[in-house]
Amino acid sequence: MIRHILTVSTGTLASRTLGFTRDALIAALLGAGPVADAFLVAFQFINVTRRSFTEGALNSALVPDYLRVRDTEGAAAAAAFAGRVLGSVSFILIAIALIFGVAMPLVISVLAPGFIGHETLQLAVTDARLMMPYFAFVGPSIVMMGVLNAEQRFMLTAISPVLFNVTMITVILVLLAWRHDPQFSATLIAGAVGVAGCLQMLILVQRRPWRDGIATPICISFDPQIRGFFRKGVPGMIANAGPQFLIVGGAIIASSSPAAVSWLYFANRLIELPLGMVGVAMGTVLVPEMTRAIRSGDKAALMQAESRGLELATALVLPATIGLFILSEPIIRVLFEHGAFTAADTAATAQALSILALGLPAHVLMKVLSPAFFSRDDTRTPLVATLAGLIVAVTCGLLFGRAYGANGVAASISLGAWCCAAILGWRGAITFGFSIDPVAWRRLPRIALCAAAMGAMLFLAESFVASVAATAGFAAGITILGGLVAAGVSFYGLLLDLSGVINWGEAISNLRDGRLRD
Repeated sequence: MIRHILTVSTGTLASRTLGFTRDALIAALLGAGPVADAFLVAFQFINVTRRSFTEGALNSALVPDYLRVRDTEGAAAAAAFAGRVLGSVSFILIAIALIFGVAMPLVISVLAPGFIGHETLQLAVTDARLMMPYFAFVGPSIVMMGVLNAEQRFMLTAISPVLFNVTMITVILVLLAWRHDPQFSATLIAGAVGVAGCLQMLILVQRRPWRDGIATPICISFDPQIRGFFRKGVPGMIANAGPQFLIVGGAIIASSSPAAVSWLYFANRLIELPLGMVGVAMGTVLVPEMTRAIRSGDKAALMQAESRGLELATALVLPATIGLFILSEPIIRVLFEHGAFTAADTAATAQALSILALGLPAHVLMKVLSPAFFSRDDTRTPLVATLAGLIVAVTCGLLFGRAYGANGVAASISLGAWCCAAILGWRGAITFGFSIDPVAWRRLPRIALCAAAMGAMLFLAESFVASVAATAGFAAGITILGGLVAAGVSFYGLLLDLSGVINWGEAISNLRDGRLRD
């Protein structure tokens, strides 16, 4: 299981690293003004849809149903089920794209009410309409990735999003070289989103799941089995996109404040790196693992999956949270303070990042706890928890946003995430309980202490170089930041080894042996 998580995490890391490059270039090209706000609201709308479908979300419904049909009716029936899902999902998403294209002014007015009465509204509508062809390509992609995940083939699922970012980066670099005005550049970038979605689909088509008889024949059907899939799948996909919906809720509130949408967007991009590496990988791998354990009645395997998943998530998310909180300003300065993105934008974005980082553990907990419900065919509980978190975020955002601007909205997003995670933990405890083994009980407190010690070291080191880093150029700044990150990671890894949480030599040897056996 750990190898599968590392596979998905590695692919996600590559995609998110390219995503940072993409967003740094967008910041340099568009800055943080009305044109950027319009583009980012439209892009966020597409991005939420993309992630709610592609980043492990479909596993919540497709994987348990696919495995159940395969185990009870055979491989041919499972392949036919996957083919019907593929055709039906593609048809629905194309229809949604057409409807949204016509109703886009209303959609943007809901997503960004602060744009009403301003030119920004029309800019956002135009950008969003140009992005809508993406829906035509995401349908086949999400089903193929879900089926491949069910068959424990995670590599293509991990790397296919890379093409999306590579395409976007290529277009933005050309625009930077040509030095077009921001509005024209935003229009071309919006058009590139559909092209990127097409390329992402093509890499999965080359794998052709139907060639191996795991998604064929392809047809549109709304028989009882498919209707049952949608009844579970839609709540599951909404629940899996909880972190993204919280950000959208924040953007709705922030749209009335100039540049606040941009500040929150760029701050959230830093949150999404550890969330993608840990949370998405957990959701992608844990659902198949836990579904198999529950269906076979293997309590030991279920406890193993829950224990190792919680350990790995805690060991990765705690230092990431502390690091983002302490290094928020130098990270934003190095990544985004170029071109039209000013020092004032850096300060505002860094403050929002520090506050959003406080909610990162909750976002990951949502991704770790949800599979326990999805693997039991319960998508309702995660949906209710997500909606409750969204209500808390919007309510608090309306109160705090007026007084504290983007920082108040960021705080409301973190509160909403903790509310959602608390509901999932409480419902899981009283419904079926969470079983973690004695090894996990010993390791988890040690992991927390190691992360706290790393945070203290990082705080002292950052204070020592802060005056130099504030006036350093790009090359010197990224060198200093890289040194701080490397020192923190190395120190934390050493503490984990000394405290007995992990033996690095043994872990590397086990991974190498596992690859050889595969």
